[in-house]
Amino acid sequence: MASNGEGTLSELPRQGRLLGIDYGTVRIGLAISDPSQTIASPLEIYKPRNPDLDAKYFKELVKLERIVGIIVGLPVHLNGRDSHVSVAAEEFAKWLAMLTELPVIHFDERFTTAFAEEIIREAGLTRAKKKQVLDKLAAQILLGTYLESSRNQESFAKRNLAD
Repeated sequence: MASNGEGTLSELPRQGRLLGIDYGTVRIGLAISDPSQTIASPLEIYKPRNPDLDAKYFKELVKLERIVGIIVGLPVHLNGRDSHVSVAAEEFAKWLAMLTELPVIHFDERFTTAFAEEIIREAGLTRAKKKQVLDKLAAQILLGTYLESSRNQESFAKRNLAD
């Protein structure tokens, strides 16, 4: 399994908890799957501090939650081209892969934050509450979308084998 942060969907284990990350330079939204990779739940928002504290945090999180793979959202432009944030997210994914020695993949997150903002707007949350939930909700949407696409890909492969 590659762990360089440049993976494909098939590189992550099919069982065990996955960590979904909505990367940002100010806040990092985190979500986690159940061991069967069926449900994505928001976890928390992490605010990066410095490389040593960040490394300690992510190592402990991976160990505590028994994470087997990581999905980092890649915020690309609507036309599919990299954004300035996507370059930083790719570097973060590479760093995480080296730090945790787990498979880390990128996953298109083009609409996750917009979808999370719409949910929050409909819920009528205050500005302060919005900041508390936006990034982890975006991470949950990202991870849930990955889980769904992974199931669809697996189902498609099984149907093709049966033909």
